[in-house]
Amino acid sequence: MLKKTLPYLKNKYTLTILAFMVWVSFFDKNDLLSQMSLRKEVKKLETEKKYFVTEISKNKNDLKELMTNPKNLEKFAREKYLMKKDNEDVFVLVEEKR
Repeated sequence: MLKKTLPYLKNKYTLTILAFMVWVSFFDKNDLLSQMSLRKEVKKLETEKKYFVTEISKNKNDLKELMTNPKNLEKFAREKYLMKKDNEDVFVLVEEKR
């Protein structure tokens, strides 16, 4: 087997291509490990983007609802920010997670 591969290793073009492949794979600033980590980061950022896009759309819907109906504004303030009128008491019930 060594006798079959030896002539290919003596060829200067094969050696050049092999050296280029090794250089690009391991020593270049854009080597394979860097590319894999960058792809992983891109996927993570894309999932974050999807999350934030849905949150923005929810917030826009809430804002639209709050601006059109004043009763919803009072409900929102009571539920989200625990606001109350002067003569009221607020009791917060929290369910325990088991």
